[in-house]
Amino acid sequence: MKPGGFWLHLTLLGVSLPAALGWPDPGTSRSLNASGGEFQAEGSRSFEVTRREGLPGHGPLASCRKKSCGRGSRCVVSHETGEPSCQCLEACRPRYLPVCGSDGRLYENHCELHRAACLLGRRVVVIPSKDCFLKGNTCTMAGYARLKNVLLAIQIGRQPLQGGDHRPDPAAQKRLLVESLFKDLDTDGNGRLTSSELAQHELKKQDLDGDLLGCSPGDLLRFDDYNSDSSLTLREFYTAFQVVQLSLAPEDRVSVTTVTVGLSTVLTCAIRGDLRPPIIWKRNGLPLNFLDLEDINDFGEEDSLYITKVTTVHMGNYTCHASGHEQLFQTHVLQVNVPPVIRVYPETQAQEPGVAASLRCHAEGIPTPRITWLKNGMDVSAQMSKQLSLLANGSELHIGSVRYEDTGAYTCIAKNEVGVDEDISSLFIEDSARKTLANILWREEGNMFYVFSDDGIVVVHPVDCEIQRHLKPTEKIFMSYKEICPQEGDATQRCQWASAVNVRNRYIYVAQPALSRVLVVDVQAQKVLQVITEASTGQGQHLIRTPFSEVDDFFIPPTNLIINHIRFGFIFNKSEPTVHKVDLETLTPLKTISLQRHGCVPAAMAHTHLGGYFFVQCRQDGPGPTPPQLLIDGVTDSVLGPNGDVTGTPHVSPDGRFIISATTHHPRLYVQKVTVRGELQTLYDLKISPGISDLAFQRSFTRANQYDVYATLETVPDLLFLELSTGKTGTLKNTKEPPTGSAWPWGGPRRVLRDSGLFGQYLLTPGQESLLLINGRRQALRCEVSGVGQAAAVVWVGEV
Repeated sequence: MKPGGFWLHLTLLGVSLPAALGWPDPGTSRSLNASGGEFQAEGSRSFEVTRREGLPGHGPLASCRKKSCGRGSRCVVSHETGEPSCQCLEACRPRYLPVCGSDGRLYENHCELHRAACLLGRRVVVIPSKDCFLKGNTCTMAGYARLKNVLLAIQIGRQPLQGGDHRPDPAAQKRLLVESLFKDLDTDGNGRLTSSELAQHELKKQDLDGDLLGCSPGDLLRFDDYNSDSSLTLREFYTAFQVVQLSLAPEDRVSVTTVTVGLSTVLTCAIRGDLRPPIIWKRNGLPLNFLDLEDINDFGEEDSLYITKVTTVHMGNYTCHASGHEQLFQTHVLQVNVPPVIRVYPETQAQEPGVAASLRCHAEGIPTPRITWLKNGMDVSAQMSKQLSLLANGSELHIGSVRYEDTGAYTCIAKNEVGVDEDISSLFIEDSARKTLANILWREEGNMFYVFSDDGIVVVHPVDCEIQRHLKPTEKIFMSYKEICPQEGDATQRCQWASAVNVRNRYIYVAQPALSRVLVVDVQAQKVLQVITEASTGQGQHLIRTPFSEVDDFFIPPTNLIINHIRFGFIFNKSEPTVHKVDLETLTPLKTISLQRHGCVPAAMAHTHLGGYFFVQCRQDGPGPTPPQLLIDGVTDSVLGPNGDVTGTPHVSPDGRFIISATTHHPRLYVQKVTVRGELQTLYDLKISPGISDLAFQRSFTRANQYDVYATLETVPDLLFLELSTGKTGTLKNTKEPPTGSAWPWGGPRRVLRDSGLFGQYLLTPGQESLLLINGRRQALRCEVSGVGQAAAVVWVGEV
């Protein structure tokens, strides 16, 4: 049991008064029940955050941050060696919160017990025995509590409690009552109660409602004369009757802490008081003291919360309050700074003289990085002209008509308060007749859309706007007699697909649910290499059997420039109101998060690493109101409750800042944002009729570090355009009729929409018997590729 927990069981000795006051019974043990305490300990957080070299955090302070010392000791860096070591505390804060030790001694507080254990070099723990309190006394703890009950009950009769509209709160009334009792007992008015003054306070039998178990007013000196001066001060009297007086300076009510990702931080509670109970820390309203999290710890009497290896999921608000006094709390706002991480496109390009060339740079970081460009080491800002210009707040360097002297190495530099990153985009200007290595490396044509339609697999080149490869349903799988889409009877041979994923631009895994198998497509050879059958048996292909049955879907949080490794994923079942968290490396289950309280069977999930929120769309069975989304805190894996009135399928922008929620059967589209403080805010909602079938994010061509949204509508040919930063909307007209017929039985969008990567400008969506390519930069239909049946899945493969 933690020190705070034991204190609650042993030392809260308050007095039971009329129920109207709401005071606790001093003879009754008190404990805290932490919601969500059933969750088990797990490994470190599920995200590995990119961290650049050269950041602060080296030296003695950093050494002690990595050194963990036991209770009763602290980390000290040696002046001679510079190495950290643990040394016993020289002294503890003077507070009387008595506890019994396993060595039979009475200690003034937990800190003194742990310090003694450190100095003695042996284990001393808190025990629930009261023997060390009662040595040589006939008055028991229960009798003493009963005595104080009676004393205050008599005092209430002598001095009735205040009434009216301005009646003080129970804690304030108790303090006034104890003060009046002290004043009545202090017959000489010197501010000290002696044994003779206590003996003069006779308890009449008619005042008693039971036996005092051998206790008398004189026992107040035996139990609560902490300095052993044979008298009680008002402060000691407050302690005896557990009158808690807490304070928090107005300037400390909100504290903002900013820490660089990857470092550790300490949040210290500023609530003070002589009899202050243990501090309870909360995140999103959930107590943290009892969750046994690996990366978040509290050490009881130190009043502090320790967060090791801070990541962006730790962003947000933390509160602290004294146990039992939630009305007085301090808010700690944790902001996380992230050094810039950038990507340039293209890394190398070759162009002929006279054509236009663009070099693009995308940077992510907190605060938002500032971008500058160098050409061969020289700042290009001094060379701006009609020929050379910076677009989208400097994230794109545009050369209107290239010349031979434009050949060079263009360096993009991104910088913010905590770091810098840079990368080079090389430009070669040469005659097309002189093919060089630079010309060979310029391979924009290698970026393709792979479309899985009812007529096989179609590879579409967006620049040339044509089909480069068409794998028919009858085509054989490599080194196999099996067809891509086997024919059933005399029916026309058609393909049925579900979801498809791109694996490092080398392979595409695509599911065929009707055939209970997965096909593996080789991107370079543009052939189906192999088939994975009977996946549920766990045979071959390094498959791992899991204990879950009737699995409906699997969610893996996406990576981005800042988050480059994901460790945990989530499994949904078809009919259970739960999500199962699993280790992606071993597929072993870690915990089950219940959604039963909200009656939610999950249908889809999304995640933002900013603040660590998970968004859960609940399944809607039959008519009725659309169920709201649920929020899960990724730090504690606890359900926070509904996401306001937001409904629909959640979609998170690649940088994690924006959350768009929409669905086919609800006419509203919701836009939310995560602030730099990790707070979730609803920016606006739009009425969209008919509903949204699918949507895609595209990096803005006019604003740096911003995204636009394109969405397909369920039953009309128009495409919706939304500029996230401003809320400006528009539609793309005349984009051909959408596919007809019923939606796929496995729940995918009927009118899929796919973007072409971080730097891509094209989007693809199917028509009735064709594919429609959209130029997002110009917000217009680029072309239509005919002869392609209904598409169930689209995958982008490319370096951008």
